[in-house]
Amino acid sequence: MFTFFTDTDCDITPEVAKEYGIKLISMPYSIDDKEIFPYIDFQEFDAETFYNILRKGVLPITSALSPETYIQYFEPEFAAGRDVLYVHFSEAMSGTYNAMYLAVKELEEKYPDRKFYHFDTKGITLVSRAQVMVAAKMYKEGAPVEEIMKKLEDDVYHWSVYFYADNLKFFGKSGRVSGITAFMGNIIGIKPIIYMSRAGKMESIDKATGRKKAIDKLIEHVEAVQDDIANYEITVASTGCRELAGIIVEKLKDKYGQDIDVKIIDINPTIGSHCGPDCTGVCFHSKDR
Repeated sequence: MFTFFTDTDCDITPEVAKEYGIKLISMPYSIDDKEIFPYIDFQEFDAETFYNILRKGVLPITSALSPETYIQYFEPEFAAGRDVLYVHFSEAMSGTYNAMYLAVKELEEKYPDRKFYHFDTKGITLVSRAQVMVAAKMYKEGAPVEEIMKKLEDDVYHWSVYFYADNLKFFGKSGRVSGITAFMGNIIGIKPIIYMSRAGKMESIDKATGRKKAIDKLIEHVEAVQDDIANYEITVASTGCRELAGIIVEKLKDKYGQDIDVKIIDINPTIGSHCGPDCTGVCFHSKDR
């Protein structure tokens, strides 16, 4: 027996977690020195309110979990005789996994008969969510952990995400974009097109001037690498900009059919702290990243 974990940075909500019988690890952010844990300190994420706060100039910060916190999540499963599978966001994007490995090492010494499986989705938010959902459906159907891991390994580079950054000061604050780049980008209205690379990092691949042209660029990149897109779920990101995300939805439907499976997802506040408001993009099944 094993228990399936994922984290809130993969944009899985408590409702989805409950539906598939999986457990959520909450990844925190801080506003005005107050640390907030999604779905622990609040039950529902009010995306409109959160991103309006960011529009007023608030710049939240994020932090890694401690080894003790990971132990609190995993030890009850080991103590009950269950192994753990954790499907998580990219290790290349956070130091939190150093703490995780310390915690797991301690637990494996205490519970030598238990096994800890983990899978790096090489992404974050939507592209991680897509992989978690594939694994969660298998888990609900009773698939063994080895089968789930094999499926994840085979598909990891067949899920892509492209998005644009609307206000680069948030990426500049988080270190994802240099301060000079952030400053100049905001001055001239450049919207960098960003994707998740095979290394699990956010990399700039293109640019456009203005939101309309940025959305058109996103659609171009989708067309270039999509693989049988209409037969897989497509997700469109919104950081408090569902109207902009809706434009992408309509463009995708016009191109790939009105009956495609496409939905808008509100990006979780921890990652939204890095992206900022009015950021949108699309995750889809692809030939490669």
